[in-house]
Amino acid sequence: RMPLKIEPVTKHFSAVASGVDLGSPIEAAIAVQIEAAMDQFAVLVWRDQPLDDEQHMAFTKWFGPLDPGLVSVTKRGSRFNQSGFIDIANVGEDGSILPRDNRSVTGSIANQLWHTDSSFMQTIAKYSLLAARVIPDSGGDTEFADLRAAYDALPDDLRSIVVDLIGEHHALYSRGLLGNDYTEAELALIPPARWPLVRKHPVTNRKVLFTPIHISRILGMSVPESRMLVNELIEHATQPQFVYRHKWRSGDLVMWDNRCTLHRGRRFDLSQRRDLRRTTTMQDDTAVGTAIANDSAQG
Repeated sequence: RMPLKIEPVTKHFSAVASGVDLGSPIEAAIAVQIEAAMDQFAVLVWRDQPLDDEQHMAFTKWFGPLDPGLVSVTKRGSRFNQSGFIDIANVGEDGSILPRDNRSVTGSIANQLWHTDSSFMQTIAKYSLLAARVIPDSGGDTEFADLRAAYDALPDDLRSIVVDLIGEHHALYSRGLLGNDYTEAELALIPPARWPLVRKHPVTNRKVLFTPIHISRILGMSVPESRMLVNELIEHATQPQFVYRHKWRSGDLVMWDNRCTLHRGRRFDLSQRRDLRRTTTMQDDTAVGTAIANDSAQG
């Protein structure tokens, strides 16, 4: 059995992982090593791991309980033979490519905004694991930004502004920015969640600038001032020195820590098939402590 091998992409952010067959059951010691690598690099890229859904799910469950994400709102029919997957594809249940004006397609274009999975939930998303089955000829890359480094590099004036601020995150806010319409009933299905703009990672204790696009307002500020500040902070956090851009190959699995990263998909030709699927786990505070939960309690 080969040992886990980690090759950093940059010194402190993102790495290529190899040496482990994710399609076979892994040992607890390997899962511990993977968590340690995630704490250091926040993004792990696994090449040539063509997993089926059962293998993908078995690997996911090492890292916490499943996070349902937007399923309760979108109620999109599932192509999958088991629950717990988030569909990141322009493909319908019958396997055909969906029309570009299909509501599922137009809604998923919001994934091209800088966001963190499930920041609109009352729970805390831990890891997301995204597997590529079919990729288009070009485009459709995914970019990741390091929110630890972004916090460390904050100018003094911004650092003093954000230190005690609370952002209100809504599930459908980013989709609404792009002109997608939702009923009041749909908007009410997931109540807003409130999180500090500065959080601490529960394992490393590093401070994180937590500013995904799901923030619709900041408590104590007008809505326009809130949204301009969020935009400024996203601009800061997504400067090239903080970003890793992943060019997908079929059979890739990329996992990232939602507690200290932003990510976004990039444009691709919607007439071409792009079939990816994601699982996301929730932070289990009984296992990793309550550092972030305590931070958020002030909201």
